[in-house]
Amino acid sequence: MGELLAVCRVHQLLPDPGSVGITAIDKRPVEGRVRVGRYGLYADVQADRANHGGEDQAVYAYAAEDAEFWEPELEREVVPGLFGENLRTRGLEVSGALIGERWRVGSAVLEVTQPRTPCATFARRLGSPPRWVRRFTEANRTGAYLRVVEPGDLGAGDAVEVIFRPSHGVSAADWFGTWSAGAPAFAELARLAGVLRASADAGEVRLSEDMDVRVAKALAR
Repeated sequence: MGELLAVCRVHQLLPDPGSVGITAIDKRPVEGRVRVGRYGLYADVQADRANHGGEDQAVYAYAAEDAEFWEPELEREVVPGLFGENLRTRGLEVSGALIGERWRVGSAVLEVTQPRTPCATFARRLGSPPRWVRRFTEANRTGAYLRVVEPGDLGAGDAVEVIFRPSHGVSAADWFGTWSAGAPAFAELARLAGVLRASADAGEVRLSEDMDVRVAKALAR
């Protein structure tokens, strides 16, 4: 059982030199209860929906424990929303959550779909710390994207209850760390992919479009 410390949604769209031209990564905490539906929090925005949105990436969660790891690295406080997250939690394994794991938060039910893959926009958000994308990748403190299984409302102070954990045992961090390791980890990646594919075929989990593609690539190597 974890706790929801903050609910964050877009404060303002910012210009960005990336291909989209703007970014909605500037998320900040809001007060009161917030409705969450199939595409995320009410009044939130994803500027780059090809990579940061849609039903499979409707909500992004990041743990306070992981945020605190980065504070001495970045020499600054990692306040809720700084990493572009919608939910800041405590007392819950977010990077260690299993693919397909379900959480009840307020009256909503959310399902872990995949880890976050860091990008240049994320680095620019933080002032372009040296080697940021690589450092974030190597630390493997990814946070987790979630789809909305049951719409509802949620707010800071709500419990985050894990109500379902699939049997496959593959976490967001397991997958991301192995995927990012490259050729030396191909055998282990294929094993994880096989486990996830079997779980999906059995109807235990529903892989996101991105995860489905990556699992297929891992199995085809």
